[in-house]
Amino acid sequence: MRGETILIVDDEKLIRWSLKTELAKEGFSVLEAQDVAEGLDLFKQHDPDLIILDQKLPDGTGIDLLQQIKKGEQILPVIMLTAYDKSDVAVQAMKLGAFDYVTKPVNMEELKMVIEKALESTRLKRQVAHYLREQERINGFCGMAGSSPAMKKIFSQIARIAQSSGTTVLITGESGTGKELAAKAIHFLSDRKEKPLMSVNFSALTESIIESELFGYEKGAFTDAKAQKKGLFELADGGTIFLDEIGDLVPKIQVKLLRVIEQKTFQRVGGTTDITVDVRIIAATNQPLEELIEKNLFRPDLYYRLNVAAIQMPPVREREEDVILLSECFIEEFNLKFHKEFRGLSEETKELFLHHPWRGNVREIKNVLERAILLGDGELITNDHIEFMRPQKALGSNAAILGVGDDGPSLFELERQALVHALEKTHHNQTHAARLLKISRDTLRYRMKKFGLSSHE
Repeated sequence: MRGETILIVDDEKLIRWSLKTELAKEGFSVLEAQDVAEGLDLFKQHDPDLIILDQKLPDGTGIDLLQQIKKGEQILPVIMLTAYDKSDVAVQAMKLGAFDYVTKPVNMEELKMVIEKALESTRLKRQVAHYLREQERINGFCGMAGSSPAMKKIFSQIARIAQSSGTTVLITGESGTGKELAAKAIHFLSDRKEKPLMSVNFSALTESIIESELFGYEKGAFTDAKAQKKGLFELADGGTIFLDEIGDLVPKIQVKLLRVIEQKTFQRVGGTTDITVDVRIIAATNQPLEELIEKNLFRPDLYYRLNVAAIQMPPVREREEDVILLSECFIEEFNLKFHKEFRGLSEETKELFLHHPWRGNVREIKNVLERAILLGDGELITNDHIEFMRPQKALGSNAAILGVGDDGPSLFELERQALVHALEKTHHNQTHAARLLKISRDTLRYRMKKFGLSSHE
């Protein structure tokens, strides 16, 4: 016996009998209902794994029952029976959360295939939901909370990608949208979850450090190499490595990374022996890699190797219905952290949050609430507790110097200005400019090319 229970809601007894007979042969436990009232009653009593629902019923419509069912169980798959392919009813049912529809007269083989897909999809979604709940309880995973269509799509993608543990993944999206959380979810839902998850952020490291961090080095490989060191790829063997801000990776290391992906081997810095590893690679970036490819700053072959499975994290402006849910989750997290007892947002503050642009995305929501709960008291968070992250106030004189503000330059432009300033101050001596910026000369030249700066900009 399979163990899953299917509820059939149809007013035609012969159809119910025919479906029940065929599905029972497949090992399903089958319940029958002839109208909306009986269907709702059996749904509440038995909590079925799937519902097959006819549109025309004696005391209402299948859409009526679908709406009532989805109020209580968002993940439960419902398959609609309709007389016409791609009818308005079928389209409406899909918008309301039905998994799929099948036209009458029912083709049993088609129906069985749809049932299998629905049950598999539901199993994966429930795994993701369970994992996220556990992570929220253990160490805070609120950035992935959401019930919007955009986030439901993300959860489904994560669940499916996690099942293919060798596939490389590219996660894109604006800063603060939760790319690292998505990478963690993929790792911990996969069969690699018992193995290490190693992370590196390329925007924070120079070229020479990146190479030794990723691949390690042999004793004596350079002046300070007093002993052999394993790199992140070796340490992640059997598990996952998360490469954040992959767009900042210099071309020389791109070549070595491509080799690891293609051959599963690499050499330590200063080494001559090939080391073989089994590592899943998840990369993330908030930069348009296609544009970097056009500027010859990113290898197209590496891009295609990374972009096997792609996830585009949505910004908060595309999931506005999640703002209050995210806020409640962070309130609970910071209540525990700071030993406070806030019950939620006041109605006035909810309106404020719903109309705020949240340019910093989920990270901005988290920062605003962490500050409010740390410094505030009371039962509800009100507008008096809230101070949106205004960079000039938060960063003081440095922000004023940089011109950071609500209408100030982007991080892209600030970095470009820093390069121009360093080059002008050193009279375009690239060695001195690189030293001033605390980066290598190769990294300086790479970034000059990235921003379209000539040696006499």
